Amino acid sequence: MSLLFKGRAQGAERVGISPLQQLTMFFVSHIRQALASLGELWRNRAASMMTIAVLGLSITLPSTLYILLKNTERVSAGWDQASEITLFLHRSTQIGDIHQLQTRLGLWPEIEKVEHIDKSQAMDEFKQLSGFGDALNHLDDNPLPDVLLVTPTSKHTSPTAAEMLLDKLRKEREVEVGQLDIQWLERLHGLVGIAKELVSVIALLLFLAVVLIIGNTIRLNILNKRDEILVMKLVGATDAFIQRPFLYTGFWYGLLGGLLAWVTVALLLWWMSDSIAKVAQLYQTQFSLDGLQGDALLTMLGLSVFLGLAGSMISVHKHIRAIEPK
Repeated sequence: MSLLFKGRAQGAERVGISPLQQLTMFFVSHIRQALASLGELWRNRAASMMTIAVLGLSITLPSTLYILLKNTERVSAGWDQASEITLFLHRSTQIGDIHQLQTRLGLWPEIEKVEHIDKSQAMDEFKQLSGFGDALNHLDDNPLPDVLLVTPTSKHTSPTAAEMLLDKLRKEREVEVGQLDIQWLERLHGLVGIAKELVSVIALLLFLAVVLIIGNTIRLNILNKRDEILVMKLVGATDAFIQRPFLYTGFWYGLLGGLLAWVTVALLLWWMSDSIAKVAQLYQTQFSLDGLQGDALLTMLGLSVFLGLAGSMISVHKHIRAIEPK
């Protein structure tokens, strides 16, 4: 430390600065340096906006994919019939035995609801849907069996749990055939799993790119201010004091990039809303995309700020320490 800074701490003690005043001065110093770094970005608006745009677009892609994936899971979670099990009973089963079986299955912890479809009711529906009502009226006997529709609880709607429940139901003596259309569920879970891994990989690569971009930008700023840093070290400034403005620069890059990504994602969702509404209308349902709100927005902003600070920390710790007066 130079002679200009020698005895500064002892001088502060002699003056009698209280701990509260020291704490206030600490925060005031940080606020001043944060505003100074923001002003530096404003003075170099063109270069700063280009860097912020790159950061914002880099965060936009994984954020948009995350929203689409989250909405896909929300839609698939609303399909209550996804793991419904159909039990075809023996034709010789009496109505009393059917009711007893329905009551017994309703007590199982894995089952949420059991619905009985009478064979006469099934025949009436088949006549209406098939268009062969006149021909079916000439049948001497109803060939359709009684059916039980079993709806598992939410904990047993996954493909593996539903398949295990089906095997258990097939062992009931009244059941002749049990069916569960599980293949498309397995494919859906598989595609969602692949999408999650793909989003994670893309996010990691883009986040790494963000860290490298910010680190390189801060490195150029440090090299441009090499002479100023040398002078500050000659008069006794510490590395922490010199590094602070560059760290705040990384903070502002991350925060502004995250806000830009949020606005871009909102515009993309607004642009896609009409197309999604038309598709939902074709399926006679209502669906709207959930955007980045609440915790998701705070998480994205926090992550973008963390990436900005990480890139700036890597750069300042390496390059500012390397600048030493001879």
